[in-house]
Amino acid sequence: MREKEIKMDLGKLKKINSDIFLTFPELETPRLFLKQLNLDHAQQVFAMRKSKMVNRFIARPEMESEENAATLVQQCAESFNEKRGIAWAGILKTNGEMIGTCGFNHIDYPNLRAEIGGEMSTAYWGKHLAVEAVAAIVEFGLEILQLHSIEAKVMPENRGAISLLETLGFLKEAHFHDRVYFDNQFSDMAVYTKFKN
Repeated sequence: MREKEIKMDLGKLKKINSDIFLTFPELETPRLFLKQLNLDHAQQVFAMRKSKMVNRFIARPEMESEENAATLVQQCAESFNEKRGIAWAGILKTNGEMIGTCGFNHIDYPNLRAEIGGEMSTAYWGKHLAVEAVAAIVEFGLEILQLHSIEAKVMPENRGAISLLETLGFLKEAHFHDRVYFDNQFSDMAVYTKFKN
């Protein structure tokens, strides 16, 4: 193959749209603004991260202080600046309250794949706000960021999260037995994935 033909072929290779990292991509749904997580949200992040209900199906210790939440927010900002991930805060249009977080924890550039994760204040469970937020983020990931697939790792007992993922067209791709060791016990982990059509 000649050099000119090789260059043309390389130009056709699919790649992630990294231009979105020039300015934080704010999204909007019927009831929410999805904005960049910032230090103003540290108190709400701390409240969620110390909640036994929120942490029920997540292998992580309860957060110890609001300072820890501020550190986490700063880490999310660094991740965006380094083009490794995107963390949105879900803001209710009606009162401006931050009710949860969601985003791409890790972006796998060579494979056009990202891992999605999030959490929501228990006061807003059951109102279908999570579906609304995740649907917007998934659409952004597949259509604007140009991902080929988005994966979510969940404990099989987390029926709420699995129902949300299945509603949005995620398919169960794997089930790992005793995949996570936390709090002196092993837990299974399932992987659900949505592929670009």
